[in-house]
Amino acid sequence: MKKRKIALTVGGILALLGLILLVWDFRRELMLVVDPTVAHRHQLMKLIRSHGAADIVLLTIVIGLLNAIPGMSNSLLCILAGLCYGPWIGFAMNWVGNVLGSCLVVELIRHVDVSKKIKTSRLLTALTDQRHPLIGLTIGYMIPVIPSVLVDYAGVRMKLDRGHFLLMIAGGMLPTSFLYAFGGDALFNADFKRFSGALVALLILIAMYFLVRRRMKKPARPAA
Repeated sequence: MKKRKIALTVGGILALLGLILLVWDFRRELMLVVDPTVAHRHQLMKLIRSHGAADIVLLTIVIGLLNAIPGMSNSLLCILAGLCYGPWIGFAMNWVGNVLGSCLVVELIRHVDVSKKIKTSRLLTALTDQRHPLIGLTIGYMIPVIPSVLVDYAGVRMKLDRGHFLLMIAGGMLPTSFLYAFGGDALFNADFKRFSGALVALLILIAMYFLVRRRMKKPARPAA
């Protein structure tokens, strides 16, 4: 328990410092985003292009840290990545950050005990009690409302090797990373058609969550 508190404290401090640096670094852009006139959009693009690779790396790292901390959400930063850097670069930032964040959590779980709340979660049973657990866990990563740390712990408890874990995380993080990046870009460009498509995709992912919940309420199949 002491190790878990230390890991959460260190992660929280690093994430907070990263957020402070991001707010300071993007303070002028954030002011323009609040008032998205046509003139401000052109000015915003010029400001964004003035940032170097270090800012992209910083934002990606903070996305990963927030993904790694239970109870925290990085969705706003994922949307910001797409809004600021365009859909494809934003998608790459979101995907790399989320994958690195989950990989970090997996390695920590192998050495640090998780909370009782995670161990006794009914969703955990739904994720592991599947005919094809690897597919079930990959779907778990795809659904934003399912905490990724819960899916991470399910995989560790099933003693999956690092290769399978990496494939699951990489595949599972693709849809939401894509969704947030393209949704943020659509909002910035007032492309309501693309935004509607992103919204439909989000609703599909939420529907998948309720299917998992429904599966959770069904009694487990008896062993053959």
